[in-house]
Amino acid sequence: MSETLLFFRQLVSKPIEISAIAPSSRFLAKAMARDLGPRTGRVVEFGPGTGRLTKGILNAGVAPEDLALYEMNPDFVTHLRAKFPGVSVHHAPAQTSVANERDVGAVISGLPLLSMPEALRREIVAAAFKILRPDGIYVQFTYGPRPALTDSDIEALNLTWTQTGYVALNLPPARVHTFRRK
Repeated sequence: MSETLLFFRQLVSKPIEISAIAPSSRFLAKAMARDLGPRTGRVVEFGPGTGRLTKGILNAGVAPEDLALYEMNPDFVTHLRAKFPGVSVHHAPAQTSVANERDVGAVISGLPLLSMPEALRREIVAAAFKILRPDGIYVQFTYGPRPALTDSDIEALNLTWTQTGYVALNLPPARVHTFRRK
């Protein structure tokens, strides 16, 4: 089954879980992975879906054995395991990464944080920063003008952020935000 067909089948059957009208574009994947490369070390992706961002991460030079994916949808997990041999694919929520990962250079998130309750959003981002090394980055996209975290979440987690990309060639257009520890 094609990646696009898989996405749309999941969108129709689980619209709240998918929370997007189209798969991420290759342009968004490139923007999300712009600070990654062979020297990044371990990279973890939250919510890889069909693997569009995953492909961007690998194209940036991250080795398959340095990449771990955390995905809740079993159909996406099956697809990802077949499409990306050598990449570690976990059928588990993002927050469980704290049990498996350490010394991570970057967390790339395709999760629809804005459609989640604030407490869950904060829990997911807190988990990312538990596994990130001190200079690690958390990269998240959103369709709105502001990051997917409230100012109070950003303050409570002791983070700073910058908009590191705007991708008009995505449906809908997306902004990329990179978060770091203060």
